[in-house]
Amino acid sequence: MLKKMSTNASMKKLFQFAIDRGGTFTDVYARCPGGKTRVMKLLSEDPANYPDAPREGIRRILEEETGIPMPADQPLDPSLIGWIRMGTTVATNALLERKGERMALVITQGFQDLLHIGNQSRPNIFDLEIVTPDVLYEEVVEVKERVILEQESCQLDKPADLQTVTGTTGEKLHVWEQLDEVQLRADLQAILDRGIRSLAVVLMHSYTFAGHEQKVGQLAREMGFHQVSLSSEVMPMFRIVPRGYTACADAYLTPHIKRYLASFGSGFQGGLEKTQVLFMQSDGGLTPMDKFNGSHAILSGPAGGVVGYGMTTFDQETQQPVIGFDMGGTSTDVSRYAGEYEHVFETTTAGVTIQAPQLDINTVAAGGGSRLFFRSGLFVVGPESAGAHPGPVCYKKGGPLTVTDANLCLGRLLPEYFPSIFGENEDQPLDKPATMAAFSKLTQEVNDFQASQSDADGTKKEPMTMEEIAMGYIQVANEAMCRPIRALTQAKGHDTSQHVLACFGGAGGQHACAIAKSLGMSTVFIHRYAGILSAYGMALADVVHEAQEPCAVKYSADNFSLLEQRIAALRQTCIKELKTEGFTEAQIQTEAFLHLRYDRTDCALMCSSHGYPPSTDTCGEGDFEKSFTDRYMREFGFTIPGRPIKVDDIRVRGVGQTGIRDHHVIRPSGQTPRVELVTKCYFDNRYHDTNVYILDDLSCDHDIHGPAILIEKNSTIIVEPDCSASITPEGDVKIAVGTAGRKRIGTGLDAIQLSIFSHRFMSIAEQMGRILQRTAISTNIKERLDFSCALFGPDGGLVANAPHIPVHLGAMQETVQYQLRQLGEDIHQGDVILSNHPSAGGSHLPDFTVITPVFYKGEERPVFFVASRGHHADIGGITPGSMPAHSKSLSEEGAVFKSFKLIENGKYMQEALTERLMAPGLIPGSSGTRNLHDNLADLQAQVAANQKGIKLVQELIDAYGLDVVQAYMGYIQNNAEVAVRDMLKEIAQETKARTGTTQLFAEDHMDDGTPLVLNVSIDEEKGTAVFDFSGTGPEVFGNTNAPRAITSSALIYCLRCMVAHDIPLNQGCLKPVKIQMPPNCILNPSDTAAVVGGNVLTSQRVVDVILKAFHICAASQGCMNNIAFGDKDVGYYETVAGGHGAGPTWDGRSGVHVHMTNTRITDPEIVERRYPVVLRRFHLNHGTGGKGQYCGGDGVLRELLFRRPVMFTILSERRAFQPYGLNGGEPGARGMNLVIYNDGRVVNLGGKSSVNLHPGDCFQLQSPGGGGYGDPALRDSREPVAKRRKRDEVASHHYQQRGSVYAYKLTQESA
Repeated sequence: MLKKMSTNASMKKLFQFAIDRGGTFTDVYARCPGGKTRVMKLLSEDPANYPDAPREGIRRILEEETGIPMPADQPLDPSLIGWIRMGTTVATNALLERKGERMALVITQGFQDLLHIGNQSRPNIFDLEIVTPDVLYEEVVEVKERVILEQESCQLDKPADLQTVTGTTGEKLHVWEQLDEVQLRADLQAILDRGIRSLAVVLMHSYTFAGHEQKVGQLAREMGFHQVSLSSEVMPMFRIVPRGYTACADAYLTPHIKRYLASFGSGFQGGLEKTQVLFMQSDGGLTPMDKFNGSHAILSGPAGGVVGYGMTTFDQETQQPVIGFDMGGTSTDVSRYAGEYEHVFETTTAGVTIQAPQLDINTVAAGGGSRLFFRSGLFVVGPESAGAHPGPVCYKKGGPLTVTDANLCLGRLLPEYFPSIFGENEDQPLDKPATMAAFSKLTQEVNDFQASQSDADGTKKEPMTMEEIAMGYIQVANEAMCRPIRALTQAKGHDTSQHVLACFGGAGGQHACAIAKSLGMSTVFIHRYAGILSAYGMALADVVHEAQEPCAVKYSADNFSLLEQRIAALRQTCIKELKTEGFTEAQIQTEAFLHLRYDRTDCALMCSSHGYPPSTDTCGEGDFEKSFTDRYMREFGFTIPGRPIKVDDIRVRGVGQTGIRDHHVIRPSGQTPRVELVTKCYFDNRYHDTNVYILDDLSCDHDIHGPAILIEKNSTIIVEPDCSASITPEGDVKIAVGTAGRKRIGTGLDAIQLSIFSHRFMSIAEQMGRILQRTAISTNIKERLDFSCALFGPDGGLVANAPHIPVHLGAMQETVQYQLRQLGEDIHQGDVILSNHPSAGGSHLPDFTVITPVFYKGEERPVFFVASRGHHADIGGITPGSMPAHSKSLSEEGAVFKSFKLIENGKYMQEALTERLMAPGLIPGSSGTRNLHDNLADLQAQVAANQKGIKLVQELIDAYGLDVVQAYMGYIQNNAEVAVRDMLKEIAQETKARTGTTQLFAEDHMDDGTPLVLNVSIDEEKGTAVFDFSGTGPEVFGNTNAPRAITSSALIYCLRCMVAHDIPLNQGCLKPVKIQMPPNCILNPSDTAAVVGGNVLTSQRVVDVILKAFHICAASQGCMNNIAFGDKDVGYYETVAGGHGAGPTWDGRSGVHVHMTNTRITDPEIVERRYPVVLRRFHLNHGTGGKGQYCGGDGVLRELLFRRPVMFTILSERRAFQPYGLNGGEPGARGMNLVIYNDGRVVNLGGKSSVNLHPGDCFQLQSPGGGGYGDPALRDSREPVAKRRKRDEVASHHYQQRGSVYAYKLTQESA
């Protein structure tokens, strides 16, 4: 319990400690009586010398400052301590390493595997071995209970005794099944008997009706469970999957945290009972020690850094926003502050999605320990890290070359100013000779490769020096770190260059000037405590208490009084809590938020009324509607006038202001700054004499001109040439970043610039995507992110594509090149072309591709092309959604555009466009587009995205020159060709070793019996391959025909999966590959063939055939299980997961999307709130994966009960032919589609069917399992501990990324 907030006067007589316990180091900031400050850094884990690092830091400072001996093994006297504030990675590490409390999950019956399936997407689309961390729970208890939301249109028969209740959101619910407490007691007793004492409870719709959860909680506590986390209490937000994850995280982490807190407290006499102890939460606010819990602790440490730079760097007068740049050993944290903290309310950490307010801290896999690779002529940095063990080469533990080694090689790190903590006994300095030797070896490798290559004119490359290579890696690393900063700012409509770069963390000072220069920023700010800024931020932070509840009302005058009442109640809750912590009314501030979204969208924004005062027409708490629409316009570029606004949640944030601020002022010295020494440091392709200064020796009248090195206790700051550093009166470092012209680059191939241009071209495609997402209006593009953006050369060859949606890979190139062939000279400035036809490079009709030529001054023909492809929800045809199950010709699938000028000579052709979109309605039984407004709006968004691409390309040409940019475009494509040739040589060797030949064959069959036949011939000397599909069956009288572009995409996907690292995915990928397909076969159909099933089904089967030929892994489910239903008022579409094929070293994952799709599934509570269905069951279909030495993943079982009449469609495969096993592995189970009619009849629908269903009818999907690999007799029933640990390590490494930028990437890759 936090003791009463003492006065500042009494506090000054005592020691005050702010501590950040990180994964590697613990940082301590202390204020001593009399005003002296102390800073200390020590290892977080050093069991030979102390049991707990924060306590040890306190002990050392108390002993040194008081002179009183304090033995390390004796409890400390807390009477000397005023307060302790801490942030800790204890929760994050427990999550990453899966070392939390043993726990069980209690969930509604029928959903036992819901949190295993999650949103059904996989984390890395190119990993054939799908690696995810394990779920947090050991056991699952299914509870017999069920409530469903009332729907006025529901036509199900209701029993006379049906109980109806009103939830906290105002929604009415029917209690279909009361809680079975007798069975529950028996099930919970079995859990207790296993030694498990922690429970997470998540029941359907408990966000609004918590009664059943409360009964479970009461019973569990009575029975002896120590920790019971009810999802309705931990975070009562709508959507069961993230709410369930959050409850699990709380049950898993809170006991672990409490044990740590008890251990920490036991190191003090009386256990800190009379001492103020506050812990930093993920939202940037402090909370008392006894209220610190698992779901709010994930960003406890990094949050302190954001508070630190927010409170010290942001200037209230200029209001210039700040980018926080915290570069550590394994990763870099990027965040933004513009006068208020930017929060997100759902983030994924270590594979667990948590609903809780967290600062938007974006972690990217780039740090001092990022590894350096040279692959097929490309300089690559990360994402793999050397970690703390073994660490970089210079750590003397046999580690690999890293960014830290590159800085050491260039003289930017000085070993004599580093602590001697390296080597076996951790008493040696950094080993520069070892770093130089490793770079010497790498230099030889690079130059050997360069010698085998020539420029376009045949000129051989000059050998590179070791320093040029090390500098190249620094530049590539800097560019990699710039991309998330651009994404974070531009995603929300901000200009990156208008920010200050606040740099902290151990490694950031070495890169800050270069990164600021690259981003166009003019100022870098480095606080005097930059090395321990997270700890310092905790000293400045305020105490926060938040109260939140769900809501489900329209934001309208009718509901203003209800919203005001609920806000007032939550405000009183916050004030009451903060008063119990000793704050007075004068010290407490509250802020109300509404979580608002437009009706029929999922894009909710948490909006404050701060700056939007109330008027007679608004809610009494402020004008939330204006707050929402202003922010929506800023982030997305438009609003939706007339569309109702819904309130999802009501939140109040209460802040108890501690009033603690640091007033450190240094005096001018009146002397020139003392140069510690002059060293040689490498910049701009040569060594410079570089002055070295000790930061503590500098005063506020000192200006340091670069190049220079500033040595601080915990970090090194590089002031680059043409930059200058000044010391502020507070002792901080402010660097003015020079604007010296960019060094002229020639058209000859430079391996470093090749890597940088690769990042630049990808960044253009990524930024186009951000504009498209911001300005689109449809759910498919704006929220599901089902789109790709790309850059092409003047010949239409792909240069860069983002994101990497498998079914779009390489396909847009064919579309652009078709237009070049079709239009020839008739492509002019001011033209924009629309195309979706399969014979023009389209995948299926709903994917609209918008192409814009890029012209440059003085050039008559286009110098580049940009294009964006987006999935439109409806473009007409015989069924809503334009995904018919039984289409027989292309004309039945919607509007068709082969080469349509959407804009001609600057004129928007809206009338002709509308006519073409409505044209399918002229065909009997068909309709024109059913959502013309969204089609037009999304096409305008695609045009806007292309315009952004044009602007960025022109800026790049302005900076480097057209000849250079086009030269590097060619080099990037050539590099991809080299990478694929190297890959094919590697594959040929492995395949030959495995099968004895490089002539490969595979055959599989579609469910209608159509054969898919593939012969592969690889030339292992040249690194080329022929993929010959001769023998494949003819075009079918149905819609499973797949356009050529689909097979190309599937092939690129498979090739990329067969190597373990990134390769550039552009035109060069397919140069070493020849694809042969007979005309008018199912993979190369005629112009009029129906193709909608080819995109979603045949694409999966093509992948199965390719992987079978290479003997890589067993077949996965080979399907996407496309379900659609609707009536005149609603329409719904989903694809459903299945089993994943096993491989030579792995079991297949169960309940996951595979290969050519990665689409997320809609949360069960959203499905039941918005659509006329009850989801009766959704769980794994155990035993459907093929047996083997490694078993295939299980499919899923999903049941939908319909509440009113609907038209239902299923489009699926693998209902006749089972997913194959390999090397003696058994096949996976085939899928099945059943209708269970209200009268009890059960009917098999087959693979592809449309049927009218009535109230009480139920559809049951059984998706296919994955094939097994290897002889089942060789299976070890117990997974080796080492293998499980390795899997979790790999998974946790991948999942260290987090934040809104990472969430956006995951959403893109699950489109």
